[in-house]
Amino acid sequence: MALGEGEGGGARAIPVQVLAQRVTQERADAARHYPDQDEVEQIRIAFRAPPAPGLGVTAWKAGPPVPLPRAEDARVRGRSLENRFVQVVLEPNGALTITDRRKNERYGDLLRLEDAGDAGDAYTFAPPSRRRTKQSRGPITVRRLAAGPLVAALEARWEVTRGIDARMVVQLYADSPIVRTTLEIDNRNSYHRLRARLATGLGGAGGGVPATAGTAFGAVARPPVTVPAQAYPRETPVRTAPAQRFVAVARGGRGLAVLAPAFFEYEWTAKGDLYITLLRAVGDLSRGDLPTRPGHAGWPTAIPAAQCLGKTRIDLALVPVSAADVERGDALPQLWEDAFLPLHGLWLRDAAALTLSPITIALEGTGLVFSALKPAQIGSPMVLRCYNTTGRKVSGAWRFGHGVKTAHRVRADEREAVALVLEQRGNIVRFVAEPHEIVSILVT
Repeated sequence: MALGEGEGGGARAIPVQVLAQRVTQERADAARHYPDQDEVEQIRIAFRAPPAPGLGVTAWKAGPPVPLPRAEDARVRGRSLENRFVQVVLEPNGALTITDRRKNERYGDLLRLEDAGDAGDAYTFAPPSRRRTKQSRGPITVRRLAAGPLVAALEARWEVTRGIDARMVVQLYADSPIVRTTLEIDNRNSYHRLRARLATGLGGAGGGVPATAGTAFGAVARPPVTVPAQAYPRETPVRTAPAQRFVAVARGGRGLAVLAPAFFEYEWTAKGDLYITLLRAVGDLSRGDLPTRPGHAGWPTAIPAAQCLGKTRIDLALVPVSAADVERGDALPQLWEDAFLPLHGLWLRDAAALTLSPITIALEGTGLVFSALKPAQIGSPMVLRCYNTTGRKVSGAWRFGHGVKTAHRVRADEREAVALVLEQRGNIVRFVAEPHEIVSILVT
């Protein structure tokens, strides 16, 4: 089976890969008739979608199969996945090794799970008196889930330590350097912290390079926390930090980015190790007897559910990057959108010929990141919002498939409107974003 873009004799075929197939039930309700319950064959597919217009819709129709060129596919070879961008190997201890074929860089011992005791509360990590870190050693059992050519996937299962089991699914797409992983942790232990370690090889004298972590409207670079704890007898400096969507480290052509769906906690060390906190199993909101902090940080109450007992699912993605990608500002958000905000597919089983409204809204400007498209607080206009991730002034533009009537630059609360000049019959609205500025434009 394949998908065809458009209709009629000029339709272009799109390669398709069948991922799963099963028999199930489908129910169709009607306002004036009895419901229709059918036994159907449900098929889950992956397909190579052509570029879609910004915030727009594209339709495809089912058709005969077409082959995918061998040089462009993703494939499984034993315990490894590969495409033309990267090769990923599942190691016997549960870690990953990634080879960036574009720059001939190798990253070993990635996402190796490490478990250690945690005597802290919901606010502050505190190591127990006998601190011991247990590293995942395997062995793992591996099963192939998808062989390609569009999606290659492997599943690994192993015991991390007594009381903690792990299942990891690793996926590689034919057209992307992003390594997608899903970790399922079955935790039966209390008072501990489970983290994934990534050995980047980017440490060095003076702490090496900083880690660049995503924030709500930009990113922040943080060096490793290397201050001695004895210099702060009352409260131990926190070595972890928050990140939103991504954290990346890079020097020259060598670098690695970790992508996550939302907020997460990381630690960047002077040795060049990047730690991602997967779960903290604690039992109290606040404790007053911690050696790492004086007194309470909040109300002293028990929270047994914070022991994270049972199964927890964590989605992470890894991708090799360069220092230029990190400095550009918009490259990491684009990679994150590819990983966690892909095209949304909708199957219309009984659809007749579709007439799609040609919607296109595109943002231009190096370092600018799309943030929101929303209705205005008052009236019928809509608000387009973006932000400048760089420390320099950037010229930007919104391009529309259909011209807009008016455009005003407004504050975030949509006040103090300043009219903007429309170009090419309203198809282009230009603006200037100051360093790290959030830009909101109201259009009708």
